[in-house]
Amino acid sequence: MVPKTQVIVNPESNRGRTRGRWRDIKSALRSFFKEFRYEFTEKPCQATDLTREAIKSGSELIIGVGGDGTMNEIANGFFESGRVINPESTLGVVPSGTGCDFTKSLNIPPDVESALRLIAGPRRKRIDVGRAVYTAPSGETEQRFFLNVADFGFGGEVVREVNRKRLERRASSYFRCLYTTALSYKNKRLRLKLDGRDVPPQEYLIGAVANGRIFGKGMKIAPRAELDDGWLDFVLVRGMKVMEFLLHSWRIYLGTHLSHPKIDLYRSRTVEAAPEPGEEVVIELDGEQLGRLPAKFEVVPLAMSVKS
Repeated sequence: MVPKTQVIVNPESNRGRTRGRWRDIKSALRSFFKEFRYEFTEKPCQATDLTREAIKSGSELIIGVGGDGTMNEIANGFFESGRVINPESTLGVVPSGTGCDFTKSLNIPPDVESALRLIAGPRRKRIDVGRAVYTAPSGETEQRFFLNVADFGFGGEVVREVNRKRLERRASSYFRCLYTTALSYKNKRLRLKLDGRDVPPQEYLIGAVANGRIFGKGMKIAPRAELDDGWLDFVLVRGMKVMEFLLHSWRIYLGTHLSHPKIDLYRSRTVEAAPEPGEEVVIELDGEQLGRLPAKFEVVPLAMSVKS
């Protein structure tokens, strides 16, 4: 029996190019699936609601067309009140975004036809997801799941700058925002706990809580991370100035940075982070800047199925 298939499309992904490519994507979908429904998102977080409705209506395969942010929204729709709605529902990913880092950890091909051939095939993989409980801009506590990487500090500020430029409708690349943020960013003094154990407080540049291996447009921030091992790889960059970090950033693209004396790797099931009084430290989840510390991150083992 062919799974009931729902396709969720973010037409604004990849700087609006997905809308222009939709006719070709839809034609390719029809080559692999006889029947499917599709809907376009029109506002933030709508993909979560559409996914939740589709799963409750019996959809077993949710195909997302977009980038990392779109897949994050769709993944959150697999859950309600913190619990997965249907453990048999499966996510299929058609990469179509400016950032598709999550797909690299799954070895999903970047071209539409190859990705759809994989989705139409029998193989699926159960993966862990991360859960973040963090402080929203309103000051209230919110919860959100993430598929790939959550990070706080410098990385969160870069994503905030990207979003600010997007809201102002001023085109600016991730890398340009990275360098402009670097000009003013200062390390933050944080208090950390890993699986309930205190880490000595000190100044940190980046804390990356990784389920997948890659973030920031191809940086192999957690080269040893596995999506199905029941652990989070927590990468800490401590006491390093931003420009020093940028000078060594090529090592992150190669995945050789973990040998640097100011970079530590921990493996844990929970990470708790809080700023010292007077510090504001923003966080991002799968490329979306949503709030700030204090926050708690934890792994939810084998919570979702993904075509891979």
